[in-house]
Amino acid sequence: MNQKEIRWRQRFENFDKAYKQFQSAILDFGNLNILEKEGLVQRFEYTFELAWKTLKDYLESQDVIVKFPREIIKSAFHYEIIQDGEVWMDMLENPNLLAHTYNRERFNFAVKKIKEEYYGAILQVHNYLGGKI
Repeated sequence: MNQKEIRWRQRFENFDKAYKQFQSAILDFGNLNILEKEGLVQRFEYTFELAWKTLKDYLESQDVIVKFPREIIKSAFHYEIIQDGEVWMDMLENPNLLAHTYNRERFNFAVKKIKEEYYGAILQVHNYLGGKI
């Protein structure tokens, strides 16, 4: 196993741990209070970051050189690792969606988007990459 292969597998281990914490919050969503939903937002943020970094390392292990998050997402979509490129670009381009969670309306919108769109996209990539381990 070469260094790039080892690197992406190590990164996946971290992504997997983050994903499982994120998933537990999603699965228990109906029982979460406001403070716990704020924690869900935080779990999404670090899980998403680890997801695209894991994608980068995986692509590089396949000799696809990518540097920037947008480029990583486009390449992962091109190589059919990501099924819904639009949702991934939305996650990347909307950090402000989560920046003002003190505003109840924006907070509810962000949580809904995380639960109904973003979780499924991250799940799909987690399953794909997990199948490569």
